[in-house]
Amino acid sequence: MSASPKGFRFATVSAGFRKEARPDLALIVSDTPATAAGVFTTNRFQAAPVVVARENLAARPVARAVVINSGQANACTGDEGMTNCRTTLDLVGKACGIPAAEVLPASTGVIGAQLHMDKWREAAPRLAAALGQNTHHDFARAIMTTDAFPKVAERELAIAGTTVRLVGMAKGAGMICPNMATMLSVVLCDAAVAPEAWQRLFLDAVDRTFNRVTVDGDTSTNDTVFGLANGASGVTVEGEDLAKLGEALTDVLARLAYMLVQDGEGATKVMRVKVSGAVDDAEAEAVARTVGHSQLVKTAMYGRDANWGRIVAAVGRSGASFKAEDVVVTLCGVELFRNGQPTDLDFDTLLREPLKGRDVAVDIELGAGTGHYELLASDLTHDYVNCNADYRS
Repeated sequence: MSASPKGFRFATVSAGFRKEARPDLALIVSDTPATAAGVFTTNRFQAAPVVVARENLAARPVARAVVINSGQANACTGDEGMTNCRTTLDLVGKACGIPAAEVLPASTGVIGAQLHMDKWREAAPRLAAALGQNTHHDFARAIMTTDAFPKVAERELAIAGTTVRLVGMAKGAGMICPNMATMLSVVLCDAAVAPEAWQRLFLDAVDRTFNRVTVDGDTSTNDTVFGLANGASGVTVEGEDLAKLGEALTDVLARLAYMLVQDGEGATKVMRVKVSGAVDDAEAEAVARTVGHSQLVKTAMYGRDANWGRIVAAVGRSGASFKAEDVVVTLCGVELFRNGQPTDLDFDTLLREPLKGRDVAVDIELGAGTGHYELLASDLTHDYVNCNADYRS
């Protein structure tokens, strides 16, 4: 476990937003103003914290704090929800002695309920008083909803002879299909980075990681990724070093993205769907998403069933251009389908042990071009249905 990036403090408290008594309100404060980046859900019903965070970052890409509550999404809550969100930033900002405009909000939980403002007023001073008493691991734990485990990824790299640290924290297990789940993430870095460069690095890293996962094909109203870079290490990243930082950032987000799928509600498998030989990358993505979203494919993987027919049927309805006889499907290294028909291998026997594992490689070659795409997808289990059938009750 590496050290947390310099110049950040953490606090978590139990505000009573959830039924069970556990930390459900989490705060990060940077000791100095940090360059801030944000990437948000593309769902047209955007939660109040998404709207407010967008406004704050558009006015000035600088932040001192991130505050996240679990238990209430504050989505589809109208003008009252917007007012309440801004009030929470006033409460946290006043308690911490920082401008409310430099506090970025995020929320997760049931859609439609108004925030419990009495509980916010009581919790904000306690949250500020707890700063420095918690770690980034505590923060990751406090923002969980149906998550089975906290999601943290750390990375160190050397720039200009000095160690730069990054840490990423995320939550998400269901309603996961970011298109930027209920997915929230915060990445902290103790280097200084220009706002335009930091936002560009984030957009690229999110596109290559969080935008390539699916649990259930649903994109949340609240999906948010924040990045704060405060310069506390004394290193300014620019020029050729930006690519190095971008690689480290992508690595952090990639590990978090894997954990989101690994922790998919009820999930037992992580399918790595790789499509190659498409006409272009867009058609490769269409194939990967059709396969990864297919309930029949997902249930087959849960049942450890090498059902190539479900995979081929999904490929065939994806809308991609190819000749059926050129398609090759391989599962966990065992070729199942070629020349328009199954191979003569005893793949049920060959795949009996590989399909017991968590990671399942699904490789699809279309033979139509150079386009390629990779998607992480979970399986679909009885527990997913049970969890979501009982979500509000």
